[in-house]
Amino acid sequence: MLSRNLTVAAVTVAVLLACESREQPGEGALVDDTGHGVSLQAPPTRIVSLAPGHTELLFAIGAGDRLVGRTRWCDYPPAVESIPSVGDGLNPSVEGVLAQNPDLVVFYASPANEPAIARLQQLGIATVSLLTDDLEDFMRAADLLGDLTGESERNDSLVASLRHEISSLDATRPRDSLPTVLLVAWGNPPVVIGGASFLSEIVELAGARNAFADVDRPSLTVSIETIVERNADLVLIASDSGIPAWTERPEWRVVPAVRDRRFIVVHGTEFSRPSFRAPAAVRRVRAALEEWRQP
Repeated sequence: MLSRNLTVAAVTVAVLLACESREQPGEGALVDDTGHGVSLQAPPTRIVSLAPGHTELLFAIGAGDRLVGRTRWCDYPPAVESIPSVGDGLNPSVEGVLAQNPDLVVFYASPANEPAIARLQQLGIATVSLLTDDLEDFMRAADLLGDLTGESERNDSLVASLRHEISSLDATRPRDSLPTVLLVAWGNPPVVIGGASFLSEIVELAGARNAFADVDRPSLTVSIETIVERNADLVLIASDSGIPAWTERPEWRVVPAVRDRRFIVVHGTEFSRPSFRAPAAVRRVRAALEEWRQP
């Protein structure tokens, strides 16, 4: 117990020191999602991306050829396979990142990454932390990366197109007799998707209601009893490997939609992160809902 307490204390001190050492934004500086300034003398030529969504975004805006490192979870577009993996994206291996000789490292905004960010900045390597939970987060991150990489023109076009498609999908979505959909991120313990996730937005634009849309969080751990109380009409499963094993667990049999196998299944990495492919994800869920509605 003592060693655990010391470890926690050490991590806490490291995070506090990291926060104090981060460069504060000056007038006109670009500011990341942790509120800190990001300064580069020129567009980066060697980028390490430590989140799958950021990696996909960099490729989309035309900076993919500058990526020299990624996480083992980065899986889209297929060109990422040729980029060296540096391991995990949260609390990453600083040595693995440094081995790629980057001039910019892109992080998911999380306290777990602060010690690594502090060390990189002490070595003179620029970092940027981006929060990408919902579609507005994603578009804000796209704008910032577009500015940092010098790809703002291409990015602005993509963001404008995305906003137009979202507006069109919103205008055409069903608004009557909407089914309630349960979104499960993890089965044991149960982790569900809340209203602050892009997946909740996709479900709404497709013509349904997220059973936990009223919770302003991307995800949350809940009890099976709470899930039963929400009494969802359907369970949306985004998986390339079929119906997950948790649906067969005895405790889940008390959830009517699970017990009755009221599932709609969609496939594709566009359901694992917000991206410019979000409209395609909406259309796939909408098609699945329309098929479910058929007698």
